[in-house]
Amino acid sequence: MTTNDSPGKGGSGGRHFEADLRGMTRINLRPIASPMPLGFYTVGIASVMVGCFQLGVFEDGRRAVGLAVLPAFVLQLVVAVFALGARDVLAATLMACFSGLWLASSLVLVLEPPGGTEVLGVLNATFAAFALMMAAVAGRKRALWLVLCTAVPRFGVAAVANLTGAAWLGRLSGGLGLLLAAVALYTAFALMLEDMRGEQVLPIGRSGPAHHAVVGDLAVQLRDLERQAGVRRTL
Repeated sequence: MTTNDSPGKGGSGGRHFEADLRGMTRINLRPIASPMPLGFYTVGIASVMVGCFQLGVFEDGRRAVGLAVLPAFVLQLVVAVFALGARDVLAATLMACFSGLWLASSLVLVLEPPGGTEVLGVLNATFAAFALMMAAVAGRKRALWLVLCTAVPRFGVAAVANLTGAAWLGRLSGGLGLLLAAVALYTAFALMLEDMRGEQVLPIGRSGPAHHAVVGDLAVQLRDLERQAGVRRTL
């Protein structure tokens, strides 16, 4: 943001000059490609790997699964950074927290530290609570909301399985992980088709501001821009 200040009537200083700053302010926007397909594809692929491990598909593959999941940390961190640049705090927060979760899970699987399973149980329980809170405010982004609603039972069951050691709960968590992967992969594919064709191809279920952000004109996109993070003085 660049400003060109000039003295006004009545001397310098005082917030009564702020009404005149609109005409002297230039805001530069940097268009970017949507990072969300990459984010949801990463959720889907990592969930498949962990889910298959919990279902017993990979015998003695604990460390291999951990190494396979590790790149998800980097990819989702990149998605979070670009989502912040796109001023989507909901998507950025979700992807950043997924990134940290994959990193912690990968390190525990590979290094097998003492008490690691119980620590993962607490981490999964906390993430399930976080996903529930995120789902409560993501209702207008139906696809994102559905991913979160699928993530809540998956990580909740995983937490109980980690803390109790019940094998059947681990298998149930693996099955829910595959369900989460299916939802995330569908969302990623739908968003990618929408970006490539410039219109909705598969139903995503946006409503309210999320819908206007796609179908609205430039004036809708710039509405209340002066109050957004990066433009206003303080967060």
